Amino acid sequence: MIDYINKKRVLFITTKNLDYIRNTQEVALLKEHALSYDVIGSCHRSYPFRLFKVYLQLLMTHVSQYDTVMIGFAPQLVLPLWYWKVKKADIVIDFFISMYDTLCCDRKRVKADGLMGRLLHGVDAFTLRKADVIICDTKAHGHYFCEEFQAEREKLVTVYLQADSSVYYPRVVRKPDYLENKYVVLYFGSVLPLQGVEVVLKSMELLKNKEGLHFFFIGPISDKSLLAIRPVSDNIEYFTWLSQEKLAEYIAMSDLCLAGHFNASIPKAHRTIPGKAYIYHAMGKPMILGDNPANHELFDGDDKVSFVEMGNEIALANEIIRFLTSNDN
Repeated sequence: MIDYINKKRVLFITTKNLDYIRNTQEVALLKEHALSYDVIGSCHRSYPFRLFKVYLQLLMTHVSQYDTVMIGFAPQLVLPLWYWKVKKADIVIDFFISMYDTLCCDRKRVKADGLMGRLLHGVDAFTLRKADVIICDTKAHGHYFCEEFQAEREKLVTVYLQADSSVYYPRVVRKPDYLENKYVVLYFGSVLPLQGVEVVLKSMELLKNKEGLHFFFIGPISDKSLLAIRPVSDNIEYFTWLSQEKLAEYIAMSDLCLAGHFNASIPKAHRTIPGKAYIYHAMGKPMILGDNPANHELFDGDDKVSFVEMGNEIALANEIIRFLTSNDN
């Protein structure tokens, strides 16, 4: 990948907000290696407005002045429509997610064998086929792109996500008095299906009366099925949302963090490393990961990192107890 941006004039395009961590990570690469670079993107909160602005900027840009076009999140919304304009340049894409996999297999918003499912599959395949370099977030994800969409293996390059070090870094935050003698376990997430939130909630139910434990659960629980199993106890605190800065403080005061993914039935959960794992690691916190191939690409089991069977709330609860017991010793 570096060969395509090193000492090259690069146009970077993204439809995600410009302060998104994957964008800042890739722009940092351009700062380090490119001869020069320009960015097409937007910080507007509305995704449709951002997309419109990106298309408008691209329409007015003379792409012939660039050696390489690098498309961050999401190339499927750019390359199929604008290939005619960028095809003379080298094309690098960050295929962070598959539209087909996300909407059909993960979130199940669209039937995989329906018209829209076949269209999404075709768009993914076209985007991968037209790229010269395909950036993946894990090797496991790259293998899936080859198997499902016939992506060319020699085009693949793995670039792991990084936590924002300006926000997430090791620090000491004193626990409030009511938690002074408690072992604090934290989970946060956007409550997507592949995260396996139901496994976390069920493990909390098993441990809700365990002396010496206290849970922070940070995330918007609105689904009726999750609300029905949400445990209530004096040793559990729920937060719908925290700012990044506040979240970092809560992570810092926690003794153990739950990363995941814990869903065993969604294939994508086995191929991806949860973003929270990078954050916990950057802050030097002990964490529990789902036992899947993607997580093993970066992490080894040690005194700070352990793996549990995905989809098994009893295994997760037992591992939390193991950490608690080892802390007592």
